[in-house]
Amino acid sequence: MPLHPRVPKDLALAPLAAGIDMNLQRLREKSPSEVAFELALELDSEESEATTPEERADRVLRVALRDVDLHHWDAAITDDFARLHLSGGSVSLDVGLSASILAYIRGD
Repeated sequence: MPLHPRVPKDLALAPLAAGIDMNLQRLREKSPSEVAFELALELDSEESEATTPEERADRVLRVALRDVDLHHWDAAITDDFARLHLSGGSVSLDVGLSASILAYIRGD
C-alpha cells in the first residue's frame, strides 16, 4: 500500500532527506579522526571545542543540515547517536549516519 502525503509539508520530506544524505556522504566512509577534521574545516572551528558526545553530535547535525531548507521539519540526532531523526509532518524518518560518524560522536 503506497504512502501518500497527508499534509502539504510531507511533499518536502524526500528532497529534504536527500539533501541531508548528500551532506553526510562525504563523512560516512572516513575514519573518526578524518570526520573530526572535515567537520572542523566545514564549520571553520577547532575540534577541541567539542568535548562531549552531545557537542560532537551537534557538529554533525550542523554539517548535515548545511544548505538544506527544512521546510518546517524538525531534525535532531537520536539519543543513541546513530541516526538523524526528521519529524514534523504526518510521518517521521530516520537517516542513518555511519559506524565511523558514530565512533566520532562517542569519542571512540
